Formats: sequence, C-alpha cells, structure tokens
Amino acid sequence: MTLNSLGLNTEKAKVLAEDLNVLLANFQVYYQNLRGIHWNIKGKRFFDLHVKFEELYTDANIKVDEIAERILTLGATPLHAFDDYTNSAKVPVGKNISEDVKAVQLIVDSLSELLKIERSILEKSDDADDEGTNSMMSDFITEQEKTVWMMKAWLGETV
Repeated sequence: MTLNSLGLNTEKAKVLAEDLNVLLANFQVYYQNLRGIHWNIKGKRFFDLHVKFEELYTDANIKVDEIAERILTLGATPLHAFDDYTNSAKVPVGKNISEDVKAVQLIVDSLSELLKIERSILEKSDDADDEGTNSMMSDFITEQEKTVWMMKAWLGETV
C-alpha cells in the first residue's frame, strides 16, 4: 500500500477524488438551477423565495469551491467544463421554472440526489481514513438534510 503526503492510501484517494468530481458536477448543476429559479420566480411569494434562493445559491457556490479544493488536496484535477458537468450530473435540470411549488420541489429533488452521492463518499472516506473529506461530507449532509426538511415543510409535506 502506497501512501501520499497526506498519509492516505493513494488508490483510495484517487477514487475519492473521482467521486468528488461527480459531486462537483452535480453541485454545479444544482447551483445553476438555483440561479435560474432565483431569476425566474414569479407570484405572491416572490420576495421571500427570491431571497431564499439567493441564500441557497450563495451557499452552493461556496461548496463548489470547497469540493474543488478538496479534489486538488487529494492530488487530482477538478472538472471545470460544462460538458463534464452535464455528462456526470444526476441532479435534475430545472429549465424555465417560475412557479413556486415547482421551484421548491426542484430543490428537494436536487438535494436528495446530492445526499445520495455524499453518503457514498462519506462511506468511502471513512474506509480510507480521510477525515478531511469525511468531515466535509458530514457537514454538507447535516445542512442539506435540514434544508430538505424546511423545503418539505414549506410544501406541506413531511420528510
């Protein structure tokens, strides 16, 4: 077993970086979805949702940077072309969504996909003793679970 300068198994770190690139691609699509619904939302809830969507896309933008930096820390190159993102994304693409319920549902659906990817990375990072990636995924999961709960509550649904 070969260790990198971080003390991580090089093969496991490579796999984690690949998985983080998939997460990065999905986060970029999620971020763009949030920008789109922020710009296009209409109706009586415009003011509240416009602000909320900006809060969410600002947070997503920060997470995109954190994911890319973690990929670099693990010794790999972050994806940075749109075709790489669309080819790797499982997050649904929201196009021309201006209705409040559809916009909030898009967030729930997107976060549900991100959570699946993050849980898989969490399991692998735990196995690799990669506390940096593990901590990042734990933090992301905790925040996103709360956002899903809040969005589902707004929709009048339970988790």
